[in-house]
Amino acid sequence: MTDTPPVLDASAFDPPPNSQGFYTDSLRLLGESGVPYLLSGTYALSCHTGIIRPTKDMDVFCKAGDAPRLLAWFKQHGYEIEVEDDRWIGKVWQGDHFFDVIYNLSSASIPVTEDWFRDTYEVEIYGSIVPVTPPTEFILSKLFIQDRYRYDGADVAHVILKKHDEIDWKRLLATMELQWEVLLIHLLNFRFIYPTERDCVPRWLFDELIERAKLQADLPPANVKVCRGRLLSPRDYLVDICDWGFADVVGKGLEEQHERKA
Repeated sequence: MTDTPPVLDASAFDPPPNSQGFYTDSLRLLGESGVPYLLSGTYALSCHTGIIRPTKDMDVFCKAGDAPRLLAWFKQHGYEIEVEDDRWIGKVWQGDHFFDVIYNLSSASIPVTEDWFRDTYEVEIYGSIVPVTPPTEFILSKLFIQDRYRYDGADVAHVILKKHDEIDWKRLLATMELQWEVLLIHLLNFRFIYPTERDCVPRWLFDELIERAKLQADLPPANVKVCRGRLLSPRDYLVDICDWGFADVVGKGLEEQHERKA
């Protein structure tokens, strides 16, 4: 990251009408809170790749232990707060405007940790210089978003293309240890999308993941039938759990309970 943070034109992101004042005040208060946080989503994508696209919200990442402090800080300043799902997300409201406070990846249970704050990336937007999610952690935040209505694989590919020299590949692999196949899927996608840029991904990492796939192919099937699809899309794979007899690995709330209603 350069010493001078890039300046993003907030209007280019097409924020909701009359929301810029809310975002301006919110980012100022975030800085004054003393709580470590990271601005993510489209703003971080733009910082890392230069891609600008409309967004209707603002995502703020923090550690789970810091989330109550952050929410309490905004409550003290007259904002309404909401704990949407204690497992991963809260919200800060002012009228019709809000931003998300995220401290865990909702489906894969990968929490925001101290490692997310190791590297410093900053951008100036809405009148404040703010920290943004580093490339490694930005990729982590996108790997599991593979829904029928939203797929963030292009964001992963673009950040690998533009920031491959700044990605901590060993930390990325260590965090994805249990779900290494998801990482391999995205790396294969990258190789297909950019055949001339395959060297952006370290050869040792690709060889490691391919070796795991080969070894796994020789193992017998597991005794328990598991569908891990809901790590990628909670709604698209609900039938596997409710009707087809597969064990689940994630829950998203009462609206998707496994038991049939009488």
